[in-house]
Amino acid sequence: MTNYREILRLHSLGLTHREIVDAAGCGRNTVTRTLARAREQKLDWQQAQSMSQQGVSQRLFPTEQKDPVYKMPDYEWVHREMQKNGVTLSLLWVEYCEQCHQNGELPYKSTQFNKYYADYVHKTKATVHFSCCSRSLKISSAISS
Repeated sequence: MTNYREILRLHSLGLTHREIVDAAGCGRNTVTRTLARAREQKLDWQQAQSMSQQGVSQRLFPTEQKDPVYKMPDYEWVHREMQKNGVTLSLLWVEYCEQCHQNGELPYKSTQFNKYYADYVHKTKATVHFSCCSRSLKISSAISS
């Protein structure tokens, strides 16, 4: 891990970038970038001296959320919609994406959306129920006789 405090300390002593690179054991671009960020953040050695190494790192280069957070669809609603005529999973995915974009959320890609729906159906043992027809009644009565 780069010691940003040391870079700031060496810079405060008046060392050149090349000397800081050699003394801190890091790359030239790291020194240049660190000192540029320190200027932007108005952070000098006097302030950094009272901070921890982690505090200096966080101030200079705040960590961004590494893993994006995707909006999980309401698969109960998706399953109810799938029971309607003319509704496809692709159509529901497009609606889901539009809702996510309107709310500033990150939608799943269609393959992941479909996989999670299949998982939902499997987990809940959700099935599409059709109204009774005369054929199923005949089969039931024939089995019971």
